[in-house]
Amino acid sequence: MGERFSNLDGSGPHALGSILKWAVIDRLAGRRRRAPARAPVPSVAVDHAALATPPGPGEPARLTWLGHASWLIQAEGVSVLVDPVLRPRIAAGLRRNAPLVLGPSDLPRIDAQLVTHSHFDHLDAPTLRAVGAPVIAGRGLAGLIGKLGLECRELAWWEAARVGGLAVHFVPAQHWSRRGLSDTNATLWGGYVIDGPGARLYHAGDTAYFDGFRAIGERFPGIDAAMLPIGAYEPGWFMRKQHMNPEDAVQAFRDLGAGRFLAMHWGTFKLTDEPLLEPPERLEAEWARLGLPSREKRWLAVGETTRVGRARRGPP
Repeated sequence: MGERFSNLDGSGPHALGSILKWAVIDRLAGRRRRAPARAPVPSVAVDHAALATPPGPGEPARLTWLGHASWLIQAEGVSVLVDPVLRPRIAAGLRRNAPLVLGPSDLPRIDAQLVTHSHFDHLDAPTLRAVGAPVIAGRGLAGLIGKLGLECRELAWWEAARVGGLAVHFVPAQHWSRRGLSDTNATLWGGYVIDGPGARLYHAGDTAYFDGFRAIGERFPGIDAAMLPIGAYEPGWFMRKQHMNPEDAVQAFRDLGAGRFLAMHWGTFKLTDEPLLEPPERLEAEWARLGLPSREKRWLAVGETTRVGRARRGPP
């Protein structure tokens, strides 16, 4: 048996009994919260001409949300995809709720694909293969990526790779990994700090709330924008060990000391029990409750682009 990974606190995935309780027993007993599998999520047409050429050295970064945890990040003359899932359906026939605004053939030239972990809604093998760009991923994933005919650079937590003028740092997350019956935690999960002269960005991947956010903020002060998950949190007794709710995500944002909150991981796939449109509503309510500046928070429409520049300069 190969190497197995664990979270910073030593924790691993749920026991089989907990999974069966949520997935089967509570469903049959009618104890699960019911919500429609479809809901209208805001989307806009992608501006292909604007995305054709990435910003140059030192210019603000350009970020386009493609739904779920998928982002097109363009900065320092390069374009990278994070967790690209660009198909109408993924594993087990799970259908997108949010529209697919950009397919692999519609993309500009992609210099690298960043994969946060092995779960099917983040590592979509057909999308990675169709895009064809080299992959950066956590330890243990080079074998799977290599079978797709793609180059893969593996990273441990706190290690980094270069993509043109960007430094790509793999940082901890509180989660787990599995794609089959026997590979639980056989590959490493995490998030990314994507750092260049024009902007310092953070993508959390899939994660529960944990002390690691404060550690990431200390190692990378002056994060200009944090892409944080706000969905897939009900029921809390089961999901809180692996996903954040909107209130957790706001606390993570504050721990990081980031300049702008960009919401993700909601509305695209019906993964858990909360209504699809509830996460941004709870995010707005928590933001107002804490009296935080409205300019620091954005939840983009699918396909929408925002620009982020470095506000507090430091070496990349």
